[in-house]
Amino acid sequence: MHTELEHRLARTRTLLAQHGIDAALIGPSADFRYLTGQPASHSERLLALVIPLDRTPLLLVPELEAPRFAASNIGTVLRWKDGEDPLHHLATQLEQLSAYTIGVNDEFWAAFLLPLQERLPNRRFVRVSPLLQTLRIVKSPAELALLREAVARVDAAWARFCATEKLIGRTERQIAWRLTEFLLEAGLDHVEFCIVASGPNAASPHHSTSDRIVQPGDPVVIDIGGPYRGYYADLTRTPVAGSLRNSDFAAAYEAVLEAQQAAFAAMRPGIPCEEIDRVARDVLAEHGLADAFIHRLGHGLGLSVHEPPYLAPGNRDVLQPGMVVTDEPGVYFPNCWGLRIEDVVMITEDGAERLTISPHDLLELP
Repeated sequence: MHTELEHRLARTRTLLAQHGIDAALIGPSADFRYLTGQPASHSERLLALVIPLDRTPLLLVPELEAPRFAASNIGTVLRWKDGEDPLHHLATQLEQLSAYTIGVNDEFWAAFLLPLQERLPNRRFVRVSPLLQTLRIVKSPAELALLREAVARVDAAWARFCATEKLIGRTERQIAWRLTEFLLEAGLDHVEFCIVASGPNAASPHHSTSDRIVQPGDPVVIDIGGPYRGYYADLTRTPVAGSLRNSDFAAAYEAVLEAQQAAFAAMRPGIPCEEIDRVARDVLAEHGLADAFIHRLGHGLGLSVHEPPYLAPGNRDVLQPGMVVTDEPGVYFPNCWGLRIEDVVMITEDGAERLTISPHDLLELP
């Protein structure tokens, strides 16, 4: 992994030089993990990575976090103790680097950035995350292997749930607890989200799981995911509790599945992201469901659960080999029901490969 991190650092410096940026300032984020190989969480204590163009990178680390970075090969580790002013350390380092234009990533908190700008009034601060996204958007073979494994573990947890659990008579929260247990036992780092939305709640794509009791005949949107060694998987299925009782739901399910498969079939290098979204949208329009499809078709996956590329109207960026995206059309009818079907897809040299293996058939669970 050290060789890969060195390669990422070299490419980052090349981009910084091309855009006239003298140093990058990275706060805890997926960008931070991409460049250091280490996860980091936001807190009131300043933790930052500084990448100069032509000097050793610097990690500014709170004393109590320092043991986690003791073996880091990314650069010099500068510790600060509670009671000290970390912004003084950071400003001093940036002044010593003679860094005039400083690229800051999106997750570097305003609580740190604004005081830093006051201390360095003659410096220019710009966004660097869009540049880093151009690196992160295409995954290396090592990253693709981790994404494939993450998806396999979520698939396994879902298969276990379908084989052993029931929906009717349980609350959405109880179902989510069980799914969370299975996902953790499948080996995810943690469960990032576990949406269980039943009956009318299924009409809200990002429903907050509640104590509603699942009733016979309810469609239940289940959206689960989390990271494996930092890389995210995402899966959505919409089973029915008990027996299907709604012919409109059955027809809509077939339409959504048709849209999802059409989008997958259209994925290949060189195709604009908006075109893949349009393919799915056109299928749903043919079934009279265009207005019920209220979100983009999909998003990229990697060290973040939502990252470029976005399969959305207006996005002219083209697919490239090594990109990993979700394919997740859905339709939603307020106060009635909703449904969504989501897979993870990898763009290959000549097409696409579906990493998700969970069946797409309309599933009836007791």
